Amino acid sequence: MAFFGYAFAHRVAPSVIVDELMRDFDIGAASVGNLSGLYLYVYAALQLPVGLLIDRLGPRRLLSGAAALSAVGGLIFAASTSFALASLGRLLVGAGVAFSWVGVLVLATQLFSPRAFAALAGVGQLVGMAGSVFGQAPLGFAVGLLGWRTSLVLLAAAGLVLAAGLWFSVRDARPGGAPAAPLSRSVAAVLGNPQSWLCAAVGLAITAPMLGFGGLWAVPYFAARYGIDRPAAAALASLMAVGWGIAAPAIGWLSDRLGSRRLPLACGAGVQTLALLAIICWPGLPAAASAALLLASGAAGSTMVLAFASGREQNDPRHSGAVYGFINTAVIAGGALTQPLIGLLLDRGWTGKMAAGARIYDLATYQSALAVLPALTAAGLLAALALRERRGRRPAG
Repeated sequence: MAFFGYAFAHRVAPSVIVDELMRDFDIGAASVGNLSGLYLYVYAALQLPVGLLIDRLGPRRLLSGAAALSAVGGLIFAASTSFALASLGRLLVGAGVAFSWVGVLVLATQLFSPRAFAALAGVGQLVGMAGSVFGQAPLGFAVGLLGWRTSLVLLAAAGLVLAAGLWFSVRDARPGGAPAAPLSRSVAAVLGNPQSWLCAAVGLAITAPMLGFGGLWAVPYFAARYGIDRPAAAALASLMAVGWGIAAPAIGWLSDRLGSRRLPLACGAGVQTLALLAIICWPGLPAAASAALLLASGAAGSTMVLAFASGREQNDPRHSGAVYGFINTAVIAGGALTQPLIGLLLDRGWTGKMAAGARIYDLATYQSALAVLPALTAAGLLAALALRERRGRRPAG
């Protein structure tokens, strides 16, 4: 779980150094979106292989080695003097932390009762959101004090500590676990199940605001909307992660009590859609109201853990790693697509204004670009309503 928190800190870190990246690498918003998104591209691409590898090779070596790889990537990114080198570092970070969330889910499956799965996934999301909060306001403060390169070197060093902790604490045993199915059979079974695709679609839609907005564009948006400095904008943006982290454990527990995955997922997508529309489109919305809506949007987004619980119940137990990898591929794809898409839309609406070597985008341009997010969560609501309830049951092996 700590590794997943570390992954989230890296995931949102570019949101507090947008201006520095534009200035130091002489790039615009679309390029910043692509640079940040490289983490998500490789993360998403690796999710299915990661699930299959952890099922077969065990988590200990994979998780500890992955944490070390992410630390190396972070050091390269912090020391980069060119856009190409920064891109390499960001790719390596994404490749390393790609093992974090699936690792949490596989260990929860192997070591605990199925009745505890949704709640444990919720606690994992709480730890992840703690990392997200750290990667915004506290990291933004550190960047102002130490500079972005030194701050990211320190963040990378934490990855080496995690690698050692994972090596000495994680074990590969599968007590009482079902034997892993052949690789080709796992992939075919999961991809051939329409319910797997619905779970993936809901996860993508519900998580996209956190990754695409909270993970990159929320800080410059709130700075532009309210005329506040970067630490204040980062503190405001981090409230989405705070709401997510607070609600995630309760969502898992409540879903288990209700015996329903579909209802909480549909409610989460619906609340997110309304909250995002207000944050983006409501004229004269006070900062305090934005703060409340960010908390609500984050709490609603935390229902995404139920996409994994539902997918687990819709498929054979022997395919758990493939299920988690497939759904998480879609989840991360939401951020990988929306971060650069929003940047591209911002560049299309750019009026040519610059300050200190960075492009300046007006509020109307931000609002137009960010409108893709509530449209996506509305589509997620429809996918959630199409899910089949299994009431905690799983198909027979």
